[in-house]
Amino acid sequence: MATLSNATNIFWQDCQLGKPERQKLLNQKGCVVWITGLSGSGKSTLACSLSSELHSRGKLSYILDGDNLRHGLNKDLGFKAEDRTENIRRTGEVAKLFADAGLICVASLISPYRRDRDTCRAMLPDSNFIEVYMNMPLSLCEARDPKGLYKLARAGKIKGFTGIDDPYEPPLNCEIEIKEDSGVCPTPYVMAGKVVSYLEEKGYLEC
Repeated sequence: MATLSNATNIFWQDCQLGKPERQKLLNQKGCVVWITGLSGSGKSTLACSLSSELHSRGKLSYILDGDNLRHGLNKDLGFKAEDRTENIRRTGEVAKLFADAGLICVASLISPYRRDRDTCRAMLPDSNFIEVYMNMPLSLCEARDPKGLYKLARAGKIKGFTGIDDPYEPPLNCEIEIKEDSGVCPTPYVMAGKVVSYLEEKGYLEC
């Protein structure tokens, strides 16, 4: 009996209705807004604020939150380098599907490795990957420590924690950078407004 091979025995199934038709129905263009940064930098805050702002404008979005995904899709993964890579790969594939459905997919993950983020970018056609870098200093993120993880990492109770004993590789050419202004963090409303303005300017909020 022959063993089926994924490489040679699967085929892409096209349908009559595609992304253009779905975008026309929603009057928006599908894309992925990928929010990256240290734990405590404000990724989830921005994601929720952005989703609320888009909803108020009648635009459909969906948030892929890194912690939430680890409760289901990625619950079998740990935090070793290879697990982090697979975590981001899976999330990128799901985000790609949401974008193809015509939604504005907001992915909020630390995603510490530049190569993994670039791999997700390469999944999207027509440059529909919008990288948002939460460029907040480690000292601020550690002072916030909303989940108490930095304290545990400093105490040696968590190993491989990004920013402490595992590296974070900042984006080199992100589309949007969010950072302090004269030592003051922008409000969630201001952060979301910056992303919405970009989406408007690039034509994602209409079809």
